[in-house]
Amino acid sequence: MRLLAVIGATVLGFLAAIGRVAMFAVDTVSHLIRAPWYPKEFGNQLIQIGYLSLPVVGLTTIFTGGALALQIYAGGARFSAEAVVPQIVAIGMVRELGPVLVGLMIAARVTSSIAAEIATMKVTEQIDALVTLSTNPMKYLTLPRVLAATLVMPVLVAIGDIIGIMGGYLVGVNRLGFNAATYLKNTLDFLEPLDIISSLSKGAVFGFIAALMGCYFGMRSARGAAGVGAATKGAVVAASVLILAANFVLTELFFAA
Repeated sequence: MRLLAVIGATVLGFLAAIGRVAMFAVDTVSHLIRAPWYPKEFGNQLIQIGYLSLPVVGLTTIFTGGALALQIYAGGARFSAEAVVPQIVAIGMVRELGPVLVGLMIAARVTSSIAAEIATMKVTEQIDALVTLSTNPMKYLTLPRVLAATLVMPVLVAIGDIIGIMGGYLVGVNRLGFNAATYLKNTLDFLEPLDIISSLSKGAVFGFIAALMGCYFGMRSARGAAGVGAATKGAVVAASVLILAANFVLTELFFAA
């Protein structure tokens, strides 16, 4: 009976956590249609989340695209199918690797930053000061970050897809001996509009998840330095797991037979 009680308590705790996150998400989205808004804070978050993330996104995807080209060529050589490198690199980057890698990089860079920043504001009672000044913390802190991440992530994913394909192109042409024009033609001919739509849609969802988890764990941070550290760690872990889970669900929705 004690084992059953532990299992039951774990399940109930898990469901309660899902409910809290869902209510937090609904509360965040509801502020989108209610004034006041803070365009300056929103613009600042666009720069912080979008523009300043370009270096890590570019480096991650270009090396991944190059490594993917090498792996596909080595594997295809076993079946005399080396010519499929451009097509598989394109579909692999656009459908899966591009959105997922960019999402995980944003979780590592942005989610941790948001969680640490908001948790520190809570510990130092800056959030209480906002309430005292009649400023809603959800509207001033959470909404600009979540909205900015949701809007800018498709752009980051598109850039990551292009850079990743370019990484495969550079390796394919300079290392594997592909003709440059043929490589690009095979890449463009193989991609379909649904591939691009799914990639950008995943980016928007992953951006929403990454920013939401940072804000949620930051707002629920315990007091002290240990609380800030725990909130940051929990936010990154939760965002990473949810991004991978959401990727599976979206892939099933877009590409299920």
